[in-house]
Amino acid sequence: MVAPDQRPTPGALHGSTVDGRTIDLADYRGSAVVLNVWGSWCAPCQQEAPALEAASRQLSAKGVRFLGINTRETGGTAAATAFERTYGITYPSLFDQGADYLLALRGAVAANAIPSTVVIDPQGRIAARISGPTTEDTLVDLVDDVLTGRSPAS
Repeated sequence: MVAPDQRPTPGALHGSTVDGRTIDLADYRGSAVVLNVWGSWCAPCQQEAPALEAASRQLSAKGVRFLGINTRETGGTAAATAFERTYGITYPSLFDQGADYLLALRGAVAANAIPSTVVIDPQGRIAARISGPTTEDTLVDLVDDVLTGRSPAS
């Protein structure tokens, strides 16, 4: 977790989603946001997808928003749409075919670190990150720590 006085602000994250809608991270300001970088081709992403959806449902009662960033798909949105359907993903995902959105997270997410999960605090700053797959409990605990200002247990 990043100390509140050292939290960077991500670059602009806005554009088309996998299902063709338009999303702007700036519209989520005032809410904690979980950003998950994933690809349908990524086995660890497939492994963690049910945990992310479960955490999304659990944390929605606290006003936490989820936004995926689908990256490096070679077949357009079809594979990403199939992934979301297979794993029952209900939150939107930006479609980042060229990995351009990863530049907005430079310093928080390495270009080759997929999956990665970033927690944005209600002030719009990067508060925490997980490189690699996560679990529902780990993610819920981390978001709770960000919301309450607690340091995560060692």
